[in-house]
Amino acid sequence: MTDQQGFADQPGYSEQQGLAEKRGGHAGGQGYPGGQMFPQRRPTHRPPSLQPGGRHRRDIPASLSQDAPALVIAVPGAGTDLTAGSVRDLLTILRVDNPAVDVRGALIDAAPDDPDSVGGVLRAIAEARPEGDGPVAVVIPLIVAPHPPLVRRLREAIAASGVNARVSGFINSNGMVAEALHIRLAEAGLARADRVRLFSIVTAADGIIVATVGGPDAVQASNVTSVMLAARLALPVFTASLDSSPTVADVAMRLKEMGVHRIAVAPCVVGPEATRADLDAMTIGVEVAAPIGAHGNVAKLAAGAYGHVLAKLDEAAQAQAQAAAEEAEAQAAAEAEAQGEE
Repeated sequence: MTDQQGFADQPGYSEQQGLAEKRGGHAGGQGYPGGQMFPQRRPTHRPPSLQPGGRHRRDIPASLSQDAPALVIAVPGAGTDLTAGSVRDLLTILRVDNPAVDVRGALIDAAPDDPDSVGGVLRAIAEARPEGDGPVAVVIPLIVAPHPPLVRRLREAIAASGVNARVSGFINSNGMVAEALHIRLAEAGLARADRVRLFSIVTAADGIIVATVGGPDAVQASNVTSVMLAARLALPVFTASLDSSPTVADVAMRLKEMGVHRIAVAPCVVGPEATRADLDAMTIGVEVAAPIGAHGNVAKLAAGAYGHVLAKLDEAAQAQAQAAAEEAEAQAAAEAEAQGEE
């Protein structure tokens, strides 16, 4: 099994966090020059649309060879139904937008003998393909923040299958996840959808909690998403964890100490990765938006991660071919020199 560290956009977190530290502020915009609570933004000529416009830029070639790896979306939750809800919708979007790709879903936590398990799906793909040197699949965990325990279980399932597969995470996800969270908040009437006309919503919150699962790693990574969401809404936005600390209640208390009383929770989860206990952790008497679900940005991120792996595989193949050509050239030169000496 060829393995790539699960969440490829982690290096970007430190860069964004460094920017926030230079400003001396938090996700809510405190500490900007001049003592302003929030950054000043110049209005644009045209208000940005919250709805994804048109077909997204393709990160995957329109045509692929028959031995191109499959794209496997690894879904958490043993009881998750791959043929219903947001998982089905996401797989449908990926298949429609990328008809040249073999798109499949697999369950990370299913029993190993389950045909829908990661091992079962990978073995089925391998059996249907001619033998080759490259991976038969690129496996992408269905998460929008790092989740080390889940990724570890995924790697173990792939290793147990004995199939050559590459694990990849979503790349450059923070801005796109922030956009999806903004949309879900707006759909619930908890945030304005238009940043230019600034029309008011009676039920709009004046403070947002971005709730993650995946422990401290997810909180740290999602702080950048919170910064970007705060910039979109011009509201204080802080990150909380549904399965570690700081908890949603802890962050809500912090917001109330700041004078924020109308608080909304934006679940920074696709859905299946959150357990019932995780969902219950959000019920602290505040409004809660819907999970990200089968948002178009999730499909874009999955396609981008797959295309990124393909590009790396192509680079490796080209480097190998060049090395082989150089070796053959050197060998031919050595043989010619030996013949000349004779």
